[in-house]
Amino acid sequence: MLLQDIRYAIRTLLKNRGFTAIAVICLSLGIGANAAIFSVVDGIILQPYPYADAGHIVVLRSTNQRLHINRGGLSFQDFRDLRDGSTTLSAMAAFTTRSLTLSDGAGDPERYSGAAISSNLFDLLGTPPVLGRNFSSDDDRPGAEPVILLSDEVWHRRYSGDPHIVGRATSVNGRATTIIGVMPPRFEFPETQRLWVPLSVYSTAMLRNERGLQVFGKLKAGVTMAQAQSELGAAAARLAVAYPKENEDWSARVTPLREWMLPGQVELMLFTMMGAVTLVLLIACANVANLLLARASVRHREISIRSALGAGRWRIVRQLLTEAIGIGLLSAPLGILLAWIGVRMLDRAMPVDGVPYFIHWSLDARSLAYTIGISLLTGIVFGLAPALQAARANLQESLKEGGRGAAGGQRARLRNILVVVEVALSLVLLAGASMFMHSFMNLQAASLGYDTKPLMTLRFFMPGVQYESPEAKAQRVEDIVRRVEGLPGVQAAFASNFIPLGNGGGGGDVIVEGKPVEKGKEPAITLIAATPRVRQTMNIALVRGRDLSESEEISRTPVALVNQAMAKRLWGEDDPVGRRFRLADEGQPDWFTVVGIITDFRHDQPNNDEPVFPAAYVPYTFDPTLNTGLTIRVAGEPAQITAAVREQIRASDAALPVFQVFTMEELRQRSYWQNRLFGIMFSVFGAIALVLAAVGVYGMLSYSVSQRTQEIGVRMALGAARGDVLRLIVGHGLKLAGIGVILGIAGAIAAAMQIRSVLFNVQPTDPVSLIGVGMFLTFTAVVASYFPARRAMAVDPLVALRNE
Repeated sequence: MLLQDIRYAIRTLLKNRGFTAIAVICLSLGIGANAAIFSVVDGIILQPYPYADAGHIVVLRSTNQRLHINRGGLSFQDFRDLRDGSTTLSAMAAFTTRSLTLSDGAGDPERYSGAAISSNLFDLLGTPPVLGRNFSSDDDRPGAEPVILLSDEVWHRRYSGDPHIVGRATSVNGRATTIIGVMPPRFEFPETQRLWVPLSVYSTAMLRNERGLQVFGKLKAGVTMAQAQSELGAAAARLAVAYPKENEDWSARVTPLREWMLPGQVELMLFTMMGAVTLVLLIACANVANLLLARASVRHREISIRSALGAGRWRIVRQLLTEAIGIGLLSAPLGILLAWIGVRMLDRAMPVDGVPYFIHWSLDARSLAYTIGISLLTGIVFGLAPALQAARANLQESLKEGGRGAAGGQRARLRNILVVVEVALSLVLLAGASMFMHSFMNLQAASLGYDTKPLMTLRFFMPGVQYESPEAKAQRVEDIVRRVEGLPGVQAAFASNFIPLGNGGGGGDVIVEGKPVEKGKEPAITLIAATPRVRQTMNIALVRGRDLSESEEISRTPVALVNQAMAKRLWGEDDPVGRRFRLADEGQPDWFTVVGIITDFRHDQPNNDEPVFPAAYVPYTFDPTLNTGLTIRVAGEPAQITAAVREQIRASDAALPVFQVFTMEELRQRSYWQNRLFGIMFSVFGAIALVLAAVGVYGMLSYSVSQRTQEIGVRMALGAARGDVLRLIVGHGLKLAGIGVILGIAGAIAAAMQIRSVLFNVQPTDPVSLIGVGMFLTFTAVVASYFPARRAMAVDPLVALRNE
């Protein structure tokens, strides 16, 4: 019996090729969008993380309610004390990211993002090397011989996959180091790191208040998260009593691994995307359901004859559902093709070095199974209502020539409801697209306080024992800046421990001379150590006072330029020039004298109405860093001087690797690529929804006109003008669109409330998005209604009455 239904469904669909093609195209758009986004959600959220027993791995974080810190790291000493005293965790391991430079006979010096890890970390994760061995406890102790683990990518690219690499000598940050192993392909823990060294070498010198370690733990069998939290909280309280100077007000908490690997905002955006493509699929289903309802009306006599010949209601429903499911399955191949294109486009939109290694997606077996499953489901969803409507047809009325039964009225009401739903869902999508694009444009237009176009940036790393002293680092940096500023086209340059829009810098709480405040309530600032000419490079105005001088840089004089935000925060309306401040950290005793005030400019991408943070700029010699940023102002195109700058750095010291070379405009674009991507994706989904909604309105009204030919003929025979017919048809379309727009606006506001945290200067009630999209959809409905109305105006009353 089922085979008979399938054969009949195939013949019917092939016989009505036009109908089948339209239905398949509509559904494949929705199925393809769903499959593409599902592959992303599956790769990031649903797939298990690439660690053994990941459900028992937890992350330990430090917290400080007074400082509003909930996701802090741990110090090496706190990590060691908590590890040694834990009874709820079977293992505890720590790591911190590091810049690591390889320099040996395999090629030019190369800097990599790496990590210093405790010896048991990869054992805790259940990820052993594929070649060589893991770190041992002897490797992870002070004074041990330096060793390193390579990523598969470094092994193949720098060492050509040499199978005898284990035991080979190399140089890491200027120190002779032995390669002991290679990690599996695609493994770049914690995110995009490609080299790993033992932790103790880099962390034993850390102070107890330097909380720079990320710590993982593994719960013992039968231990709950709450039990681990109770033990950890008590241990942190004991440390606060034992070390009040460093640990007062500090506590700790245990969080699931998922929270560390998948921040809440990322999860929100992924589910928002999944919701958007679900709306697209629902609109496609509504469209095809409308087509099937119209087609069922045409086939009502056929169905009635089959009923009269003994076919039961369930038999008819099953036959019509088989046809609908057939349409869904026919849509799957085209949907998979569209999904493949979508996934490739998403891949190209991602920054090459900005996606953690454990995040990946593809149209694998799970995605294909999902696509086939959703194709079957959509066939049932859009086919069920038309099938039930057709099965309830009045047998006697349907067999009458020209009969119009109650079922026809019910089908008309259902078609009208489906059109309203299509319009409402389309408005939600289009309003979301408008809000994301509006947010993206606001980000592009947001003032940073400087022009990014003439600026270029890069970083260089100073490895080796020759750069262990602050003086050696400062002298090298001074030489590089002098060489770069001598290049043709370079107007100014500065080196510092930060790059605008590229992270870095230091800071903390400060004490202002003559303004005592309660301990723990000191104001916080950003402290930037930089060579002179920051203001000239960024083209920032001097409000009052003077610039830092070359002599103050060389002599390490404690002076500072401050921005307007800091001047107002620390001194209010008083003149800060000549006033002094210092960091509250007792390890930083220098009192800095303010010599000038500059206008505010942002160090990072603006976030809604967040003001510019107070900042001070002091001579580079106060915090010379191995990883140093260089910002250059160029008269022409910034990218054109890249080779010349590299050459000057190489001339200063050929062992210095240069990396993260970007124009400032590239950095700006990279800082909000997610907003641009979400805006584009929502716009694509909204465009698909708009087309489907327009097709739905047109199809419904076109069918309505064909069914009302006699009525229109009678109206025109009784004196109705063509304009009256036009108003009748277009008015009906506008009425449905108006209801859909009202419902859609309510839905769009509710949806926008859930994603307002990821919108930049856009409110959930944004009138441009809601009213503008509503008017646009209404106009689309008018256009879609006009063509059926024009056909109705062309009806000849005599022909219409004669045919009926």
